[in-house]
Amino acid sequence: MDTTLRDGEQTSGVSFSSSEKLTIAKLLLEELKVDRIEIASARVSEGEFDAVKNITTWARENGFINAIEVLTFVDKGVSIDWMIKAGAKVQNLLTKGSLNHLTHQLKKTSDQHFKEISECIALAHKNGIETNVYLEDWSNGMRKSKEYVYEYLKFIATQPVKRIMLPDTLGVLTPSESFEFVSEIRDMYPDLHFDFHAHNDYDLSVSNVMEAIKAGADGLHLTVNGMGERAGNAPIASVIAVINDFMPEVKVEVNEKALNSVSKLVETFSGFRIPVNKPVVGDNVFTQTAGIHADGDNKRNLYFNDLLPERFARKRQYALGKSSGKANIQKNLQELGLQLNDDDLKKVTQRIIELGDKKQVVTREDLPYIISDVLDSNLYEDKVIVDSYVLTHSKGLRPSTTISLIIDGESIEENASGDGQFDAFMNAIKGIYKKKNLSLPNLIDYAVRIPPGSNSDALCETVITWKDNQKEFTTRGLDSDQTVSAIMAAEKMLNII
Repeated sequence: MDTTLRDGEQTSGVSFSSSEKLTIAKLLLEELKVDRIEIASARVSEGEFDAVKNITTWARENGFINAIEVLTFVDKGVSIDWMIKAGAKVQNLLTKGSLNHLTHQLKKTSDQHFKEISECIALAHKNGIETNVYLEDWSNGMRKSKEYVYEYLKFIATQPVKRIMLPDTLGVLTPSESFEFVSEIRDMYPDLHFDFHAHNDYDLSVSNVMEAIKAGADGLHLTVNGMGERAGNAPIASVIAVINDFMPEVKVEVNEKALNSVSKLVETFSGFRIPVNKPVVGDNVFTQTAGIHADGDNKRNLYFNDLLPERFARKRQYALGKSSGKANIQKNLQELGLQLNDDDLKKVTQRIIELGDKKQVVTREDLPYIISDVLDSNLYEDKVIVDSYVLTHSKGLRPSTTISLIIDGESIEENASGDGQFDAFMNAIKGIYKKKNLSLPNLIDYAVRIPPGSNSDALCETVITWKDNQKEFTTRGLDSDQTVSAIMAAEKMLNII
């Protein structure tokens, strides 16, 4: 049972719109193929009511109405009236699973609580509404007031309830306790249906789910991206992968290939960002960074495990940066259909490492630009070096540049202003060349581009076309700063002439 739209929405700062809830509900049932979804809490707001009504209308028309569940309360029928108006057919009744909650929150005896629960169940049954029950704080109940939990189970076993739901409300269970507590209850009531509902406060939710399954739990409550209060709930992607890989005796119908796409959509709707190292759905989890790993994959898939990205409609990637080796770069070149000889590959590798040291993100789409920049640099010997420069750009004042240029070992400084930073830079160059009675070609075209799909921090390629008395030629510069990339292109021009 996926509870992203109810327990997951209790993530701090998250609130789905009615249309977003309907879209997610459709994806969970039709694409991801979970068995049930818990979509809301009764009585919360008018917006919640409208969202539930939209979902139940769609569900009734498409045969999913019995898979739609709503959290309700022991409130003398107020929740049932709300459900009837909203068109929902399954209630998940919130009841007390620990003596501590019963005594200090409700301030009632167990007999009083059980009587009110039975009345709620009877009213639901009368109105054609199926009932599941939550034992809130059940994990602490098993730790500290087991006699009360057993008393409750003895009572609830006599009621027309479909599922008894065992939540680790505060996320306090260890894996060994999860196995022990579920086993005890399973042995005591072998014919009842028990769901296990894990929270992740100690980062143990997936382990606790595994142990609950081993102990005989019939159902699980999960959320997309592990959303939920505090540290969240057990994440559906991790749990499904674990079940499929380590518990072959357990059969689930959840569609692995839809996990990533549903995860990304929920991330977008919720604004709840997925950590890049989140198992299965994180951006980095199928990315190899170290060159030795790419080398091992080339030779015999030495760094593969059973979590193959293709299972989740994803692809393995090889990161480009200061840890890259030739094997990483070759993997990316293969994806682009490019080949380099050994010497050029070494030069490209070194350039990528240099960029990585500057903390610049290098993507596969940057590779053709880097290759072009590196091969372009092979055409000449560095006799002219832009040793240093200061660029200024202030509102209301003309941009200016001070540069230090080294020509055949001689250092020359010049300052100039211009219509822009690069224009000021070129005016300073012209000043130096005029003093040395040297001429410069004319700039006849200036083009800037970044790789498709890049962000504002992308590598930027500036391609400048120059013309002197004899011919036209182009030079390229590559940097994350547009002006710097143009300066690099100009430096190449100075060496070519």
